[in-house]
Parts: sequence; structure tokens; C-alpha cells
Amino acid sequence: MDNVTNYRNIIKQLVLRYAQLRPSHGDIYSEAVLDETRDRYALMQTGWDRGRHIRGNLLYVKLENGKVHIEYDGIGYGISDELVMSGIPEDDIVFAYMPDAPTLAAYNRAQSPTKARPAQTTYTSSAAVHAGA
Repeated sequence: MDNVTNYRNIIKQLVLRYAQLRPSHGDIYSEAVLDETRDRYALMQTGWDRGRHIRGNLLYVKLENGKVHIEYDGIGYGISDELVMSGIPEDDIVFAYMPDAPTLAAYNRAQSPTKARPAQTTYTSSAAVHAGA
């Protein structure tokens, strides 16, 4: 199996697994959006909580030029570690939401051991509800 096919399968499995998770409150559902033709993968959240309509994108990942581009990651703990644990090399994971879009490997090399992964406005499911995402 070539890398792109393998990466596609890994991303689909993760997005489908995330879609099974539900917030601890509200009537909110997650829906996986899988476009294998253009290699675009998203996780959308819709529903109601405390009289407010909830909708928003929790995750957007695409495959381009043999690399996984994380365009948006609103999963509270981030998808990059799970991509690596699933067998995708750090050099093939791109933080597309950051200036100059570094790979995970380049980002890690540039950071001191005490710094965390790139911060993006991320929300856990319950925080997304309160933020009106």
C-alpha cells in the first residue's frame, strides 16, 4: 500500500472515531465529512445546547503532495500525536494553520523541551458549546 492510501485510511479511521464522541451535555452530534476524491476530511458538530444552536468545524485535514496538512484542529488534545502513533512520520505532518506551515518534525526540532505543540484556538466539545462554535 502506498503512503497516500495508508495516510488516507488512517485519517478516515481517526475522523470516524472522533465522530462517535459526544459532549457531556446538550443534544450535539458530530458528523464525519470524508471526501476521498479531493482528499479532504472534516469533523462537523451540530445540535442544540441550553436553547442555543451549536454548529461548527472541529477538524479539517487534507492530503497534498504526499503529506498530511492539518488546516484546523479543534480537538482538545490535537490529532498530530495520534497520526504519529498510527504510523505517519513527523516529516509528513504539516501544521498548515501556522505561518510558514512547518512539519511536526521541524516544529519539534525548533522548540525547547519545555514548550508545547503549536497553540491554536482549540476547544473541547464542551468549550465549543460555550464559545458558540
